[in-house]
Amino acid sequence: MTKNETADVVVLGMGPGGEDVAGRLAEAGLDVVGIDRELVGGECPYWGCIPSKMMIRAANLLAEARRIPGMAGQSVVKPDWAPVAQRIRDEATDNWDDTVAVERFEGKGGRFIRGEGRVTGPGEVMVGDRVVNARRGIVIATGTSAAVPPVPGLDGVAFWTNREAIEAETLPSSLVVLGGGAIGVELAQSYARFGVDVTIVEAADRLVPMEEPEAGALLAEVLEQEGIGVRVAATATAVAAASGGAVALTLGDGSTVTAERLLVATGRRADLGAIGVSSVGLDEAARWVVVDERQRAAAGVWAVGDICGEGAFTHVALYQSAIAAADILGVDHDPADYRALPRATFTDPEIGSVGMTEERARADGIDVAVASVQVPHTARGWLHKAGNDGFIKVVADRSRGVLVGATAMGPNGGEVLGLLTLAVHGEVPLATLRGMIYAYPTFHKGIEDALRSLSM
Repeated sequence: MTKNETADVVVLGMGPGGEDVAGRLAEAGLDVVGIDRELVGGECPYWGCIPSKMMIRAANLLAEARRIPGMAGQSVVKPDWAPVAQRIRDEATDNWDDTVAVERFEGKGGRFIRGEGRVTGPGEVMVGDRVVNARRGIVIATGTSAAVPPVPGLDGVAFWTNREAIEAETLPSSLVVLGGGAIGVELAQSYARFGVDVTIVEAADRLVPMEEPEAGALLAEVLEQEGIGVRVAATATAVAAASGGAVALTLGDGSTVTAERLLVATGRRADLGAIGVSSVGLDEAARWVVVDERQRAAAGVWAVGDICGEGAFTHVALYQSAIAAADILGVDHDPADYRALPRATFTDPEIGSVGMTEERARADGIDVAVASVQVPHTARGWLHKAGNDGFIKVVADRSRGVLVGATAMGPNGGEVLGLLTLAVHGEVPLATLRGMIYAYPTFHKGIEDALRSLSM
């Protein structure tokens, strides 16, 4: 028999955004039910940003040790994956157990239901044999899953997504990475630095195609110098099992890349049909849930996180959760504004970017001025020497005299991005930015060099 219960708000999906909005509402005194079939906390702490950055940190230590000769003596580097795999289990994922996260939410006054939730009507969510009626509304935060392209033969072989790559206790001898976006290149470089023979296959004409072309070109050059095969403008046409349990990937030019493991990293997808959004008037065939500046998707329905399509980033989900919670509680809050959305790809060199690329700005009809400085040509870059690849690029609106986008690629690129994000978000006049005092010698000071190179 169906069991009926009520709550003020039902949060469907307890990833970073869902957990945060549910916790905020519960702490405000509302009766909140959180539902998730998987782990509370979602992709980020268990398979995404946290464990992957542990891998990257370890891989970068190996790279730095290999840079010692010629600068600080000699080094002998012997990679060992075991402590990395153990640290992921002990310090990041608690061996993929969310007991602490569930207790944290319940400690705020929330109620948690583990199961497959589905919206079945306005203010109504079914999970198993339970129907929860939400007096104030529903928050949809079910996130995305790894997108698997329809390559012939792919469904007939064993392949990895980012989850299997994170969970690996031992490394394969070789790996083909299908997809050269942020996830693909981060995992590819990390694995290669631990001795895995890696090849990246990307259908676009460059790696990290959402970033500036210069970033993709430089990253490809660096990865190739590290021994990683890079195939861009390469379409996968077939996948088949090969001898010894390997996987063979056939490309559009007829060539074949074979490896012990295939990692599919071709983006993320939302499944709106699985959660029944048509029952509240939303389009199940849409790629994302469309929301307004208050995260409202329909009457009594809000959505936050990856499912909204504003970038698969934890910081975006948390930004949106604060807006949605405020709207549900009737509290004033600034509306969503993505002009200065920052993003970082944690390769080495690291790619930090904010706002518009040059191409996007021109497509939007902006009178663009751009300037770049190469990190090795800055004082700090010259001092850093080994591993100093990178550049700082600024994209300005000539008519308004402000930055609309920027990229900081190089050592600590994501950290250098801080000032650039503030400049874009606050529409700080270029004259003000040029009049600042920049500490010397820092990577940060390269921003001043780039701003001085702007012709405007």
